Amino acid sequence: MTNKRSDGAEKRLTLKQTDPEKYAFLKAEAQAPYRSLRKFVYVGFAASGAIGAFIFFTQLLAGQDVGTILPNLAVQIGVIALMVWLFRLEGKAERKSDS
Repeated sequence: MTNKRSDGAEKRLTLKQTDPEKYAFLKAEAQAPYRSLRKFVYVGFAASGAIGAFIFFTQLLAGQDVGTILPNLAVQIGVIALMVWLFRLEGKAERKSDS
């Protein structure tokens, strides 16, 4: 983008000058690529773990084979905990980079 000056010289305008919001978005994306994709994946895996935990918990309440259901339920709860931890870690990093 150029801007004509009265003396005939051209001055180049930067993205930072013309669209500061877009510049801020692109700068944040360059500093932490795919952050929003990672957060989406964390939410998706946490939801998957929650569905699995619900199913194993209902099987446990029904009294089905407790010896195999408990380890599976523990894995699902672990997946949920891990995804919550990673999501919060990502949020901390995002707030730190915004400051």
